[in-house]
Amino acid sequence: MARFELKLPKMGESVAEATITNWLKQVGDKIEADDAVLEIATDKVDSEVPSEVSGVLVEQLFAKDDLVQVGQTIAIIETESDSEPTTVIAEKVIIPQAVAEIEKAVEVAQAIVAPVVDFKGTEKFLSPLVKNIAKEEGISIAELETISGTGKEGRVTKEDILAYVAGRHKSSVSNPTIPNPTAIPSTQTAPVSVNGEDEIVEMDRMRKLISGYMTASLQTSAHVQSFIEVDVTNIVKWRDKVKSAFEKREGEKLTFTPIFMQAVAKALKDFPGMNISVDGNYIIKKKNINLGLAAALPNGNLIVPVIKNADQLNLVGMAKAVNDLGNRAKNGKLKPDDTQGGTYTVTNIGSFGSVFGTPIINQPEVGILALGAIRKVPAVIETPEGDFIGIRQKMFLTHSYDHRVVDGALGGMFVKRVADYLEAFDINTDI
Repeated sequence: MARFELKLPKMGESVAEATITNWLKQVGDKIEADDAVLEIATDKVDSEVPSEVSGVLVEQLFAKDDLVQVGQTIAIIETESDSEPTTVIAEKVIIPQAVAEIEKAVEVAQAIVAPVVDFKGTEKFLSPLVKNIAKEEGISIAELETISGTGKEGRVTKEDILAYVAGRHKSSVSNPTIPNPTAIPSTQTAPVSVNGEDEIVEMDRMRKLISGYMTASLQTSAHVQSFIEVDVTNIVKWRDKVKSAFEKREGEKLTFTPIFMQAVAKALKDFPGMNISVDGNYIIKKKNINLGLAAALPNGNLIVPVIKNADQLNLVGMAKAVNDLGNRAKNGKLKPDDTQGGTYTVTNIGSFGSVFGTPIINQPEVGILALGAIRKVPAVIETPEGDFIGIRQKMFLTHSYDHRVVDGALGGMFVKRVADYLEAFDINTDI
């Protein structure tokens, strides 16, 4: 028999830790390769951790709600193989002796380049990642005691210590404090129904995170909105004409969303000043156009998967990307990387019947576009023979943008360019 160490895999460049939300397999359960063993949650998305091998689960090294670092062993699986035990890390198999040699080399290197910090002098819980950062930056126990943790039970998270490090490196000029959007408010005493009839339900983890993000965004960005009405009659006629053939050929539906997303991607190429992010007093100009698409989850919560390099997709590619992310969001199959790296966000509020709205910016982006419902309305139609009233398909676009770095001219011209692309849509377009 051999014992395999199942470790928390790498889940994206900016994801270093996750919380165990549920064990799908219990000690003694048989496991097949690729079976989901447990469910985890990051500050962006929930996911499952599959087994790399077949065997029997013999140990659970962490309990539900425990915080685990990437690379930490979370379970032991016993297999029928007689070969030497191996360690599974992020879909790669590494011989234990090699792991030991690598870890020893890392410890030696860290001892050379960083001062030794003895963490026995603090009663705070410190994750391995936080300890490593403290060692590398030469942060003393006394300094660690002064850092206010935003994690579970006041734990110091990676974001907390990195923010502290950044503060030490900055000049003495003080900057206004920006709320940490990933900080979940501490547990408070539950309110009591006065009349005994009201139902009091605590927010779930995702709703707490969304609450933190939305509040932080409003306190960070100076939100301004521009509204524009768009005639999408040609788009509606064209979709009605091709949607059946598209579904028969591609095996999936053609919605309006890919057409709108393609127009947004084109407009971002025309106005790169909207494809930026803000970091303190610095503006970061993004090279790639990665469009976030706000999607509703079955429980009513919201998530924003990202279409990478959206400007490089044709209409068929965009339709497939939109459908894929939407379906995986509904089924809880999104991966952490699917929600990373967005540079601009689109939200389709029209699917719920809203004519227009004022969406909140998805930080650290500087703009978000809300797509209103398409409606039949009477409109003035200009022709060489004169004006007349006709029935047209129209919708509103609402552009919320960060007035700290986006002036009204740029914000207005950008949404006008999106409208121009939509109104100029060729009804003879092939797909």
